[in-house]
Amino acid sequence: MENQWVLGKEFRFEAAHELPHHDGKCARLHGHSWRGVVYVRGTALNESGSKAGMVIDYGDIKKYLQPLLDDYLDHHFLNKTTGLENPTSEELSRWIYEQLEERGLPGLIAVRIDETCTSTCVYTKSEQPIIQMFSGNTIFI
Repeated sequence: MENQWVLGKEFRFEAAHELPHHDGKCARLHGHSWRGVVYVRGTALNESGSKAGMVIDYGDIKKYLQPLLDDYLDHHFLNKTTGLENPTSEELSRWIYEQLEERGLPGLIAVRIDETCTSTCVYTKSEQPIIQMFSGNTIFI
């Protein structure tokens, strides 16, 4: 079996959205304190230099993520900035994943979005199953 590490880098942002197709109060403009996690996988550690012993530096993950937070997510109206007509957690997690993938984040395997403290969505293109544990942690097997 090959060595394998999965790293998660948490991020947070405040943003508003509306779900125009929703049949309840979420159709109205409202906001959330969003929490997310970007997951990357690696099978080897850097052997030398300032990143020795790391799959990827958490700071490097943040370099891919920060422009999205600044320009599209934090304190923005998600329907407008993301171009998503109906920015549900499902759509938003896929949008973030695709943005990071397009920017070339190495080892990207999933993006998790918590719209509220009790509502979570994980998007991945990985064929490996995701198990969400009751503790709120996501484990990839």
